[in-house]
Amino acid sequence: MLRTRRLPDWMKTPLPSGKEYIALKNLAVHQQLNTICVSGNCPNKAECWGASTASFMILGEKCTRNCRFCDVKNMIPDPVDSDEPLRLAETIKALRIKHCVITSVTRDDLPDGGADFWALTIRTIKEINPGITMETLIPDFYGNTILIQKVIDAQPEVISHNLETVRRLTPQVRDTARYDRSLKVIEIISASRIVPKSGIMVGLGETEAEVLETMDDLLRAGCRVLTIGQYLQPSAHHLQMVEFIKPEVFIRYREIALEKGFTMVESSPLVRSSYHAERHINA
Repeated sequence: MLRTRRLPDWMKTPLPSGKEYIALKNLAVHQQLNTICVSGNCPNKAECWGASTASFMILGEKCTRNCRFCDVKNMIPDPVDSDEPLRLAETIKALRIKHCVITSVTRDDLPDGGADFWALTIRTIKEINPGITMETLIPDFYGNTILIQKVIDAQPEVISHNLETVRRLTPQVRDTARYDRSLKVIEIISASRIVPKSGIMVGLGETEAEVLETMDDLLRAGCRVLTIGQYLQPSAHHLQMVEFIKPEVFIRYREIALEKGFTMVESSPLVRSSYHAERHINA
């Protein structure tokens, strides 16, 4: 049962509005594109869409995994839409987006996990939008180096793969994914010249010591950019939130992470994976 809690003041955000927000929403619907902003119920839609930035989600809106924190649908996926890369690239051009974030559902039903489609999408966007910069938030591809390399070879500026939580809580929070496998994904990315990035949620019952240990694990894997945000329970069927973490704790986490060696850190209650993503290409 979902226990209704009153949001603290620091978790409240304005409702999405403005011509940029409306234009992006309408164009995404018209082009039959998915955004993780909507599918993941992101609290930053007002800020990001108002600035004509968004995180697009490719390969459909139905995921083969059923992570207990995620609001994306867990269903048998639809067939791959071969026209999606071109529609997405043209939408980005129409919106005059200078930096885009691309993510996807996990497609364990596909022989290559969707890696070839990922590469095609990245190259199509760059071909139609010369000068654009890009962050890709990828699934783990079961830690397959060959498949991850296909994304690397397409040359996005940043490749992110989220660890999501601390080692102890991973089996409760994530479906199929493994803590050490995700660290391996970060290691593969860091061996390239592309910026490696990851993110975690807090408020799931982790301890501060576990958060700091997770920072150390990511640094050893080569991660340079870290995001830390508050977990919010999407529905009664999802993993229960344990506590609201206060803003001053997020500030302390950011200071510690920078001291430990991360190049850039986004840490606050409303931070999500792609928050201020355009800054991270300089990491």
